[in-house]
Amino acid sequence: MLGEQLTLPIIIGAALIDSINPCVFGVLIFLIAFMTRVFKSRKKMLIGGLLYSAVVYATYLFLGFGILRLTLGTGIAGFFYLIVAVIAIIAGLLEIKDFFWYGRGFTLQMIPGAASRIKYYTKKIESLEKKNPIILYLTTAVLGVFVVLVELPCTGAPYFAILGLLAKGSYAEAVPLLMLYNLIFILPLLVVIGVSYFGTKSDKLETWRQKHKGLMRLVIGLFLIALGVFMLNSLPPIF
Repeated sequence: MLGEQLTLPIIIGAALIDSINPCVFGVLIFLIAFMTRVFKSRKKMLIGGLLYSAVVYATYLFLGFGILRLTLGTGIAGFFYLIVAVIAIIAGLLEIKDFFWYGRGFTLQMIPGAASRIKYYTKKIESLEKKNPIILYLTTAVLGVFVVLVELPCTGAPYFAILGLLAKGSYAEAVPLLMLYNLIFILPLLVVIGVSYFGTKSDKLETWRQKHKGLMRLVIGLFLIALGVFMLNSLPPIF
């Protein structure tokens, strides 16, 4: 049974760890500054930020559903479980490395060139400022999908580990847990949007992120290693 190996604390802990990734915060803070300029008012910025968070939630959720369908439908759940357990440990070691030597050597980051593409797309969206606001919101939503995809190399390890654990059970058991994971994942995004709405400047948020990004990496790394070891210790029969 899925419940024997997977508990709510593991789901909640992995989601929170995933959500504090500096990649997620960095892109969101940049987008908050962008939306503040484009939408001109805090109310419109709030709507844009909530839309962005909803798109992130839906995109991550559908990716998870797709991966679970693939692993459960093709009978590769055991192999997938082993692979993501090893990935979790390797990713954890890389995250801890960044606590001591941030950005040196190989590191978990967005797809190369993604940051410049995000800036390019935001400029294009900004050029739509005087057109219908609905177009602005729609293009912001599309940008959210793009950001999720390019962030996966940086943020995906906890998510894939949880998917590996969920693949040990049935699809019906996994769906509500996956929905809970993604809800918790976007909570810090909503917090950042909220404090921005009530007047905190994006540069202050970025200063906070820069100050604590190493610690974020350390916490993420320790959790990933612990989760990976837990998974290996409960490795199901592959053959």
